[in-house]
Amino acid sequence: MNTCALCNKKPLMGNSIARRGLKKKTGGIGIKTTGITRRRFMPNIQRVKVLFLNGTVRRINVCVRCIKAGKVKKAPHRRSYQAEKIS
Repeated sequence: MNTCALCNKKPLMGNSIARRGLKKKTGGIGIKTTGITRRRFMPNIQRVKVLFLNGTVRRINVCVRCIKAGKVKKAPHRRSYQAEKIS
């Protein structure tokens, strides 16, 4: 299941409402609900390489809100990481 490793954000359940008709405001007789079906609101979860405090690099699933908030320190690219080790 896609959940954020930091904030435990998960998919939420909701309704998809199908309507027809014209609004009374625009000259119709009102909007009628013709069907309600369940749907899932999926969080925007990305698989990111993260640099941990002990220096290890792991891939974890993190939501974009946590990435933007700076709760995750992304690992450097592998080429630059190897160049730092050599010099």
